[in-house]
Amino acid sequence: MRPPIDGGVVLLTGASAGIGLEMARMLAPRVATLILVARRKDRLDALSEELTGRHPGLKVVVMPCDLGDMEAIKVALGAIKEQVGAVDILINNAGFGDIGLFEMTAYDKLDLMLRVNCQALTLLTHRLLPDMIERGRGGVLNISSGFGFSWLPGVAVYAGTKHYVTAFTESLRLEVKGHGVVVTQVCPGPVATEFESVAGNPTGQSVPKILEIGAEQCARESLAGFERGRALVIPGWVAAAMMNFTRLAPRWMVRLCTGWTAAVLRKRQAALANA
Repeated sequence: MRPPIDGGVVLLTGASAGIGLEMARMLAPRVATLILVARRKDRLDALSEELTGRHPGLKVVVMPCDLGDMEAIKVALGAIKEQVGAVDILINNAGFGDIGLFEMTAYDKLDLMLRVNCQALTLLTHRLLPDMIERGRGGVLNISSGFGFSWLPGVAVYAGTKHYVTAFTESLRLEVKGHGVVVTQVCPGPVATEFESVAGNPTGQSVPKILEIGAEQCARESLAGFERGRALVIPGWVAAAMMNFTRLAPRWMVRLCTGWTAAVLRKRQAALANA
C-alpha cells in the first residue's frame, strides 16, 4: 500500500527550514496542493513563491501557526478545511530540542517542547485521520528521532518526547491497518539543520561528521520509505547501524556507554554558569 502523494493534498509542518523545507521542494512537482505550516511567515512566503515559480500548477497554502498553541492549531485547521477541504497526507515534521541538564533548563522551554513535539502532532493527527479512514486513503508521516529508541544525559525531555512519537506512531500504524492509511515514522540521527542553534550546545563538542547527514538526504530517504509503506525509516547507513545496535543492546550496556557524559556535561555547564 502506498500513500496518495501524487495529485494529493499534503499538510507539512515545520516547512520553513531543514528537513521540512527539503520535503516541500521534493513534494512540489508531485502534489496538487501543499499546505505549509510553521511560525515564520516570511520564510513560508518565500518558499511558496519559489515553489509556485517552478511549478505553476501547484497550489500552495501558507498557514503561519505557532504549534505550541493548541487553540491556534484548531483555528488553522478550520481555515484549511474551508480553503482546501480534506487532507490526504499529514507530515508531522515540526519539533525542536534542548541540550543541557534537566534542572538547569528553563521550564518554559521544556513545556514548549512538550507541546510542539507531542501535543501538536497528536492534535493534528487526531483531527485529520478520521477523514482519511472514512475515505479509505491517506498517510501520516511522523518525524521522530534516534532518541526515540534510546536516551542520553542532557536530552532527557527531548528524548522523552521522541519516545512518545515512536510509541504513538507504532501503535497508530496497527490501529489503522486495513483502512487504507499508511503510517510511517522516521528516526534520523544527526542532521545538518538549525537544530543545534535552537537547542544550544553547552558541551562545546560538535557531532562527528561521519554521523551527520544533510537535510536533503534525510528528506529524500524519508519520503522514499514512506512511499514504500515502511513502518520505520532510519536515514543514513552509519546512523542506521548505530541505532540498530542501540535498539538491540541491553539497557545496562547503554547506561554504561553513555552514563559518563553526565559528569562531563555537569562540569561544563557549571563552568559556563560561573564564567
